[in-house]
Amino acid sequence: MGARLGTKQKIIEVAESLFAEKGFKDTSLRAITSQANVNLASVNYHFGDKKTLIRAVLDRYLEEFMPQLERELESLDLRTNVPTDVFTDVTTNVSMTDVFYALKAPLTNLDKEFDRGASRFLLLVGRGYSDVQGHLRWFITTRYGHVLDRFTQAVIQANPNLDKETLFWRLHFTLGTCVFTMASSEALLEIANSEFEVNTDVEAMFDQIVPFLASGMCAD
Repeated sequence: MGARLGTKQKIIEVAESLFAEKGFKDTSLRAITSQANVNLASVNYHFGDKKTLIRAVLDRYLEEFMPQLERELESLDLRTNVPTDVFTDVTTNVSMTDVFYALKAPLTNLDKEFDRGASRFLLLVGRGYSDVQGHLRWFITTRYGHVLDRFTQAVIQANPNLDKETLFWRLHFTLGTCVFTMASSEALLEIANSEFEVNTDVEAMFDQIVPFLASGMCAD
C-alpha cells in the first residue's frame, strides 16, 4: 500500500509540474511516465485516464482553497436568501474590495501548503481555460459549485446593477489578470524590489491588485 501511495504521489507531482510548464494538451502521458520513472499501467491503475489525473492535480489545491474561501465569504455576513440568478437592486455594505480581499487568506495559505502554491494554482486554473478543458470546469463547478455561487452572490451584492453578460466578462477579465500576475509573480517581485528598493512580497502584491480589480468590476 505504501509503495502504491508513493507512486501515486510521484505521478501527481510530476504531472503538476509538466501541466504548469507546458499545459494540459501539450503534456502527454508518456512524458509524465518517463519523468516519473513509472509505466503507463501505474497511471491507469491510480487514475484511469489523463482527465482524471488533471482533476487530481488541481484538486489538491482546491481542497485547501475552497473551504477557506467559503469561510471568508461567510465572514462577510452576506444575505444568503438572494438567488445568484436574480439581479436586483440590493442594498449592501459589502464592497468589491471586501469581496476580493476574501480571496487573500485562501490564496496566501496555498504558499504555506505548497511550493509557490498560489501562483501554481492560478496558473493551472488558467491552463484549464486556455486549453479548453471543459471536463475540468465541469469538475470544479460540480464539486465546489456552492462556493462559486456564494462568491458570485457576493459580487452581485457588492455590484447589484451588473447584468449577467457584464458580470461574465468582468469575472473572466479578473481571472486573467490574476493568472498573469501570479504566474509572473517571481519576476514582478524581483523587478519591483530592484526598481523601488523595497522588500515586496506576494501579500504586498495582492494589496496592489485588489483596488485595481475592484475598480474594474465597478466601472460604468
